[in-house]
Amino acid sequence: MGKKVLVTAALPYANGSIHLGHLLEAIQTDVYVRARKLAGDDCIFIWADDTHGTPIELRARREGIAPEQLIERAYAEHVRDFTDFQIGFDVFHTTHSEETRRHAHAIFAAMTERGDISSKAVQQLYCPVDAMFLPDRFVKGACPKCKSPEQYGDSCEVCGTTYAPTELGGPHCSICGSTPELRSSEHLFVPLARHEAFLRGWLAAPEQGGPTELQPTVRNYVMEWVDGGLRDWDISRDPPYFGFEIPGWPGKYFYVWFDAPIGYIGATEKFLAERGGDVAAYWRDPERERAEIVHVIGKDIVYFHCLFWPAMLHAAGYSTPSRVHVHGWLTVAGEKMSKTRGTFILARTWLDHLAADELRYYFASKLGATQEDIDLSLDDFVLRCTADLVKKAANLASRCCKFLTSRQQGVIEALPAEAAAIVESAARRVGEATTLYRAFESAKAVRLAMQVAEDFNLYVTEQAPWKLGPADAARARAICSAGIYATMVIAQILAPVLPRWAERVARMLRLPKPFDLRKPVEPLPAGHVIGEYETLAEPVDAAKVAAIVEASKETTPARQTPVAYDVAALAAETGLDDFAKVDLRVAKVVACASVQGADKLLQLTLDLGPLGQRTVFSGIAKSYAPEQLIGKHVVLYANLKPRKMRFGVSEGMILAAGAEDDAVTVLELDPRSRPGERVS
Repeated sequence: MGKKVLVTAALPYANGSIHLGHLLEAIQTDVYVRARKLAGDDCIFIWADDTHGTPIELRARREGIAPEQLIERAYAEHVRDFTDFQIGFDVFHTTHSEETRRHAHAIFAAMTERGDISSKAVQQLYCPVDAMFLPDRFVKGACPKCKSPEQYGDSCEVCGTTYAPTELGGPHCSICGSTPELRSSEHLFVPLARHEAFLRGWLAAPEQGGPTELQPTVRNYVMEWVDGGLRDWDISRDPPYFGFEIPGWPGKYFYVWFDAPIGYIGATEKFLAERGGDVAAYWRDPERERAEIVHVIGKDIVYFHCLFWPAMLHAAGYSTPSRVHVHGWLTVAGEKMSKTRGTFILARTWLDHLAADELRYYFASKLGATQEDIDLSLDDFVLRCTADLVKKAANLASRCCKFLTSRQQGVIEALPAEAAAIVESAARRVGEATTLYRAFESAKAVRLAMQVAEDFNLYVTEQAPWKLGPADAARARAICSAGIYATMVIAQILAPVLPRWAERVARMLRLPKPFDLRKPVEPLPAGHVIGEYETLAEPVDAAKVAAIVEASKETTPARQTPVAYDVAALAAETGLDDFAKVDLRVAKVVACASVQGADKLLQLTLDLGPLGQRTVFSGIAKSYAPEQLIGKHVVLYANLKPRKMRFGVSEGMILAAGAEDDAVTVLELDPRSRPGERVS
């Protein structure tokens, strides 16, 4: 056995659910890993959730939960969805782990000792209302390039431009909406220019002695950045930020793109610790004598994996990647995935209507070694899966298996002489497929399986064993046995893509061991008895595909008109004769919490000064995180009749305005106003 092989896919972010874009990469990586394992390589698939950063912090705030709770929930959901899509990872860990923290500290310490870390003051946006610096996702404004409004402070979702938050036009705090001001903050940087010589060598083409396998287009793309001058890389963030605090720099946190790829190392350690393995065999092997490291990523994160990451690893004495394979983006029906059109499809939505096998096959049949975008045409999906899996591969297995079990007691015969050419061709294609899988050419590999199906379907049809009489029973068995051999070859080639298909074929043919790709399968010996046919594939129901699209559409709720309260009704509610006697009071929010089981409600504890405290339940959780309201002075409708709710008694109502329940603004008073005073 040769070198150890460690393969990773990009880490899914814990801020959302798994969708088809994630699955494209997960399936490509899984097919590659399975093929290498089946070919006899000592290969492991190391993976984790990416859990740090501003979006995690911001979403947790909005939901009124701790970031740890958010990432734990996402982890369970991600593991479930990937498992149900048969993604055969060896470990799925989290970047918020002690293993990742230790390696992040070790790499930072090594880089600091080498002089690869510098500090300098930078101008940042600061919100005086919320009293904090505004990380990327805490500020919005107009894109400096395309001028699109309401873009986050790191990149434009319209044109894809990346920039600093200070470059936004008309910036505003995404928490309170106020205009931020510029203030100075000390940050830590990696001067990438110090690593230029190493990076040029690492990126060099094979004919120039380059040690890393990269697609030529990727190599040229990254070299443009190097040739254009490498800029210092900011690796620190100010609070509020969910992540690892930087040792020696209290109040500073590692930028997510510093510690996220270190999660590959942390996950490796987690996996090996449970098996007595040595992480150094993979990650402390700079000359790559013991292991190769393969990253599978999308083209949007090439910059991080082909510049920052190898520079960090090299500086700290860790192993650098042996290969970075970059795939294109997924489009649906020729366009970017859209929630409005129902083409932003979640993994769970797909599984609610269809099985995983057909999507695994379709993606594998489209993926190659380039960075071209992959289009999921839903009409083509239905046609291709039915044509290939049902009418070719499953049809061959079905008619040959059923003929033998119904007419020949399931007995196999020696293969006929006239089938020797297509038998030899089929055997040769197994080796070709193995080589193609290793090159990430799954589309070409599965095409070989379909060619085998086409060859043998034609052969069986031409020989027509069902037309032969009892005197030619042996010949009829031999013809169908050739089809059974082809069924084994097809299953062998498709095993990395459709592992359950391969398992069913092995079971129904009563094979002594599962399929692998070490060498072509041998024909079954004469006299072997196969079992009954098991359904391998059925036509894809177009109605179910349509149901997936419909279920994925994001419906826009009709705008609600502001509530116009009936004065008489309010008077009756308060028990007063005159609505003018409604008692409005200054109230200070001294505590606020989410309400379990009611995602729209917040429970507020209000201080009314000499009037004591009140508890109020308010349906504003879609607009405010609990901590955003603490300390605010609000208006309380104080003599509203108490209302008993299943969560408790609400002793009044705070005033808020807005057209929708998820877009309301609480009426705030001057913080100098005294709790309990009347509001006129």
